[in-house]
Amino acid sequence: MADQAPFDVVIPPGQERSYERFHFAPAVRTGNTIYVSGVIGVGPDGRVPEDAAEEFTSAFAQLAATLEAAGASVDHIVEMTTFHVDMSSTLGTFIAAKDAAITEPYPAWTAIGCTELALPGGRAEVKVTAVVDG
Repeated sequence: MADQAPFDVVIPPGQERSYERFHFAPAVRTGNTIYVSGVIGVGPDGRVPEDAAEEFTSAFAQLAATLEAAGASVDHIVEMTTFHVDMSSTLGTFIAAKDAAITEPYPAWTAIGCTELALPGGRAEVKVTAVVDG
């Protein structure tokens, strides 16, 4: 018999299919720390919107929902890593969406340019670590 995992899997409502189909947790929580898998903003149809601002706003809304399911909020984010396709043309739009979703004190942030993401058409992916009290 295998030992129980040292963390709890967090699956927000509506993301069960991704967990079952692709075998990854939207987030895991171990103690006070929550690790959120990369989030790409999609519309209600599951596709990346044509508009970059809509994609990025959706990504931060999905991120907030995942953190809420783990008992946290965007205020608990301590570290954020983002991956960008064609960063030079969309970074300003991304920063506007980020700043609308996350306020001071700002988390540590690393932005990485890449050639593509797992979801075709995705322009940015957001991955965070959050820490909560108790």
